[in-house]
Amino acid sequence: MDIVTFGEAMTMFVAEEVGDLHNVALFSKRLAGAEANAAIGFARLGLRSGWASKVGADAFGTFVQHKLASEHVNLDHVQIDSERPTGFQLKSKVISGDPQVQYFRRGSAASQMSIADLDATYFSSARHLHMTGIPLALSDHNRVFAQHVIQQMRAHHRSISFDPNLRPALWSSHTEMIETINHFAIQADIVLPGIEEGQILTGSSVPEEIAEFYLQQGVKVVVVKLGPAGAYYRTQEQSGTVSGFIVEQVIDTVGAGDGFAVGTVSGWLAGLTIEEAITRGCAIGALAVQSIGDHEGYPSENELQYMIEHHPRYPATDIVVEDVTRYDPSLEGVK
Repeated sequence: MDIVTFGEAMTMFVAEEVGDLHNVALFSKRLAGAEANAAIGFARLGLRSGWASKVGADAFGTFVQHKLASEHVNLDHVQIDSERPTGFQLKSKVISGDPQVQYFRRGSAASQMSIADLDATYFSSARHLHMTGIPLALSDHNRVFAQHVIQQMRAHHRSISFDPNLRPALWSSHTEMIETINHFAIQADIVLPGIEEGQILTGSSVPEEIAEFYLQQGVKVVVVKLGPAGAYYRTQEQSGTVSGFIVEQVIDTVGAGDGFAVGTVSGWLAGLTIEEAITRGCAIGALAVQSIGDHEGYPSENELQYMIEHHPRYPATDIVVEDVTRYDPSLEGVK
């Protein structure tokens, strides 16, 4: 395989009407999960991607597998847990802004993925590992599993990307979240925090300082997402900003960050310049927010190239850092 990831996927029920979730009568069924989104995104670009996890012996677990298989994602490391369920979630429909999401995932099969479930050769058969901070929040079992996966990849000289994907509500404490996420982030080659995440994890809302925090600890590339207008990047040799793509109407913001990671990491693996790779990330993020669902807007390689070549972008002078001083750590998801 080209790339492999691991984590929890859930069945998602998306409201068919705008309003509070408790008033909604009709929902449509879709797939959710940051790592599943990434696996699908990579596969649509023509990469051989794999997803490792556990699902319950239930209808939701079957749906998750069928959906990923239909996207040509390798599922050889997916195991069935006959005792624990597959998680699910409810998602509101909004006219603008971020939708409300309610999770039903405690004690799920994926949260109990442990070292006993690890097939180390599955991961080392891929040339790259992409991971997020979400599995780290689910259980101690997942953290041990994640550490062994990283050690396996490092032992075989594979590369690693890490998207913090902070979910404060899943952690027992703010301090534990920061310490654990950073412990894993500094073991990666590429770290992809949002500006809000960078402020939480490093104590600074300045992109240059966020990047410096990770570079000093051995990370090769840091890409800080600055919102719709673009991203800041820094390596040991260079730094700069990349403009985002102009979107006239935002329909659903969930999945944009995962799409950004897909575009950036796929470009990096293809040997493109860091600016070209991040441009891919910005393009997929822009496509993602224009459709309902977490990954429905992700493109094929041809669609991605068309977007890059024909869609307008923000002028470089319009790239501004979002104000994160009012961040509320109780928020369920952080971009």
